[in-house]
Amino acid sequence: MALTWEPDVLGAGFERLTLDLGTEGASGPLVATLVRAVPNPWATITGPLRDVDVLYVHGWSDYFFQADLARAWTGRGARFFALDLRRYGRSLRPGQTPGYVDSLDDYDVDIESALVEMGHGEDASPRRRLVLLGHSTGGLTLTLWAARHAGRASAVVLNSPWLEFQVGAFGRQALAPLVGMHARIDPRGAHPAVDLGFYTRAQTEVGAIPTAGYQAAWRPERGFATHPGWLAAVLEGHRRIAAGVEVGCPALVLLSAASTPALSWHETMTSTDSVLVVDDIARSATRIGRLVTIARIEGAIHEVFLSRPEPRADAYRILARWVDAEVG
Repeated sequence: MALTWEPDVLGAGFERLTLDLGTEGASGPLVATLVRAVPNPWATITGPLRDVDVLYVHGWSDYFFQADLARAWTGRGARFFALDLRRYGRSLRPGQTPGYVDSLDDYDVDIESALVEMGHGEDASPRRRLVLLGHSTGGLTLTLWAARHAGRASAVVLNSPWLEFQVGAFGRQALAPLVGMHARIDPRGAHPAVDLGFYTRAQTEVGAIPTAGYQAAWRPERGFATHPGWLAAVLEGHRRIAAGVEVGCPALVLLSAASTPALSWHETMTSTDSVLVVDDIARSATRIGRLVTIARIEGAIHEVFLSRPEPRADAYRILARWVDAEVG
């Protein structure tokens, strides 16, 4: 039976498609959700990116809601798609553990299902170019996917990608065996809460959220609970990045110019990354490919396209200039 596009929570100009990934025991169906922005008719004919398809993947405890980001691409002729991964956002079903996976490789099924619907399946011969756009954990996931699927993407754009753990390489190496042991014994066991809600507060203070159609339940103020199996999967992803991968195409990495530790609220959290240590991410970004551009944006927060107007405009200008050079 053919899949059906339906109206999306973002309202006019956006549609969603539910992708069947099988079942998850007693929890029922396992799905991913592909969202598409209705193309800009004139730009699809005249725009510099009229032969480009974009696939966006969100970060941890997140989902796609950045309508302005989609319009920035469709306004230049591209077709824009976003994927809510299994157990996130539009794809989260009752009884499921939000955001949980045992391996980031599990998302290969979600990504491939989306690409098939976009006309970029593994066995297809697409006449359009593919740009992968990932934020935070989605940036890590797409980087690893591109490295395992050389030649599929024409470019990778990473928005504050989670390429290294917050305690740095030495801390990660010390922590990984303990997390791995816990994951083998009790993969879905409880972790102490570490998100104190400061990042959500920063986004609210700069006016980034809420937006039209925003679903706070899909993006809780203090994030989803974390579990040993999931953390082990992320640390394994970080280990692979540290060892070096090759995405096989030009990559742009957008980062804030500075970080603020999320130990207590500070006003600088509205103009810095309060989630990641951006200096560590910049170093790790040099290990993802042979042609990597790193852009540090003064005043940006973790999701650079949700920053205050001036750094957000800087991010869009940098993105457009880079895409024109490497893709357009």
